[in-house]
Amino acid sequence: MQGAALDRQVYASQHGNSIMPAKSGAQQKAAGAALSAKRGDTPKSKLKGASRSMEKSMTEKELEEMASTKRKGKPEHKRKD
Repeated sequence: MQGAALDRQVYASQHGNSIMPAKSGAQQKAAGAALSAKRGDTPKSKLKGASRSMEKSMTEKELEEMASTKRKGKPEHKRKD
């Protein structure tokens, strides 16, 4: 890890928060859609699938962290193991 990512990790560990980076581009996009609905910018009725459940189960801060994950180097869809 470098720079800001390391700073966030250290801050989170010191304050008992967990950093939840997106595992794939699709998860990052779903988090962005859910965040938009949570903030009231998009109607909740427009959400489908993962973004709908994320909006219901995650806080705005958690969605913000997941949506802000860089997509570079991440697969579009995570392979099922």
